[in-house]
Amino acid sequence: MPDGLEDVEVWIPPLVVVPDVPGTLARMRSLRLVQTVTAGVEPYRPHLPEGAVLCNARGVHDAGTAEWAVGAMIAVLREFPGFTDAQRRGEWTYHHTGVLADSTVLIVGHGSIGAAVERRLSGFEVEVVRVARSAREGVHAMEELPALLPGADVVVLLVPATADTAGMVDGAFLARMKDGAVLVNAARGGVVDTEALIAELKTGRLRAALDVTAPEPLPEGHPLWSAPGVLITPHIAGSTPASVRRTLRLIREQLGRYLAGEQLINVISDSY
Repeated sequence: MPDGLEDVEVWIPPLVVVPDVPGTLARMRSLRLVQTVTAGVEPYRPHLPEGAVLCNARGVHDAGTAEWAVGAMIAVLREFPGFTDAQRRGEWTYHHTGVLADSTVLIVGHGSIGAAVERRLSGFEVEVVRVARSAREGVHAMEELPALLPGADVVVLLVPATADTAGMVDGAFLARMKDGAVLVNAARGGVVDTEALIAELKTGRLRAALDVTAPEPLPEGHPLWSAPGVLITPHIAGSTPASVRRTLRLIREQLGRYLAGEQLINVISDSY
């Protein structure tokens, strides 16, 4: 960090979280706005100084994350990783695979990214079931989730990392998922109980596509790497040129609003 942090009014943290967020924020005694470049704000929210406003980057990663989620569920259902391994071995392993058509996709955390996933699924002949923190028209409340899990072929996790969502995908959650279902995690690794997921994967009853893990980065030799039926990418769902372009547009607009004393966008409130 440069000198003069005590004079900083606006902080735009980098994509990769700095080592000492509490200490950094404590030094910014003039801070008025923290504008993240991520949708998640869990590293900053607990340590925000009094008088400062926290805003996230809602919307800028929608396209990339939604595209990854749809691509990941197709890759797992159509067994692309297995066919890629067979290609490397020079083996012609013909067999039937699963398919996205005629399936039910349960989106857990139907916010901005969830809506983007649904738009991209519109041509795939699937039924979409929506779940969010609070019920609204066409969207189920989180309390209804246990009853909805057994009917889903694909479960997409897009919830923020909060005290309520930490470890929510535990053994009981996974046990309610139907045989052969696919878990797609584009939220945060801590939402899923890693040991419980590995146990289910080893039985072959469930499959998974994970862009996030707990721990993260996933260390060499971790049993999740070798678990059957799992596709892992290194937290890259939103790391695209589209996200960079949209982040820059958001920052320009937000700074303009701040300088003009106008209402800021994407303000994080207690309802986050």
